[in-house]
Amino acid sequence: MEIIGGRAVHPCTSIPGGLTKGITKDERDEIRDTADRMVDFATFSLGLFDKLILGNPGYVEMITGDTYRHETYSMGLVDPVGRVTFYDGRVRVVAPDGALHGEYDPPAYPEWIAEHVEPWTYLKFPYLRKIGWKGFVDGKDSGVYSATPLARLNVADGMATRRAQEACELFYATLAPPTQGRKRLVHGRLAMHWARLVELMFAAERMVELVSDPEITSDHVRTPVRGIVGEGVGTVEAPRGTLTHHYRTDERGIITWVNLIVGTTNNYAPITMSVDRAARALIHGGNADQGLLNRIEMAFRAYDPCFGCATHSLPGQMPLQVTIRDAAGEVVDVRRQHC
Repeated sequence: MEIIGGRAVHPCTSIPGGLTKGITKDERDEIRDTADRMVDFATFSLGLFDKLILGNPGYVEMITGDTYRHETYSMGLVDPVGRVTFYDGRVRVVAPDGALHGEYDPPAYPEWIAEHVEPWTYLKFPYLRKIGWKGFVDGKDSGVYSATPLARLNVADGMATRRAQEACELFYATLAPPTQGRKRLVHGRLAMHWARLVELMFAAERMVELVSDPEITSDHVRTPVRGIVGEGVGTVEAPRGTLTHHYRTDERGIITWVNLIVGTTNNYAPITMSVDRAARALIHGGNADQGLLNRIEMAFRAYDPCFGCATHSLPGQMPLQVTIRDAAGEVVDVRRQHC
């Protein structure tokens, strides 16, 4: 990031039309060395997951059990042959049973996505417009969808690099073996961590491919932009999920209207459902054990790697409180950590 972006944090070389600087041959060689190490790191990480997580029956039960399972629609970008991609793809949506709900180009997103508002939060809850909002419920009749690393794997026909494809095949063979030759989806939300490792391998392999392209050291790093007037929509995949930006400008190119549906915004409804389901599964008769807070935290952390930083204070401790009420609304127990 520092080589390409100028700084390791908050890169500063991106400008309209491209970049302020190119990549030298020495920088290319350094990036290639890093890319090769990343492939090795991804291989190590997948092996570690296999040993420590899949080798532990308790962890496997958590991944495959009902506490963290939701059968929602899945969304993600795919390339022209249906493989996972992060840029320049079409958005594919599949039903909980794996049936294709549809595909659309980024400018058509208002025909597919709508947002529901609840009075108890400032967050909006995106849902599939053609299905409709039916509440925080699972199933094919509910418009709730997720857009995560797991969703990207669920909607795609495979990965675009060899080792990532092998990792993807093992992922589904372990968690959802195909029936009668038909792909089955994985709905256990804790499987998102494994899906991220599959994507880690894909990103590392793709990094090797890109840095090996002779054009990577080209001096043509920017196309001057003129006449930015009108309306534009772009969709890419962020680590957290599908990211859509929609802009309108006036005759001077000044932005006059913006609509964003960003990574985690897509997942607000399933995150809410996951916290609720984990709490219902773990709280019995008003009693909660000491592991409750961690297990509920696991429910929402699975959706977003940024939660690992954004929800922590500087010492690395996340304040969390769970209040348990009886049917009459009376408080029967309060569990806290770091607050």
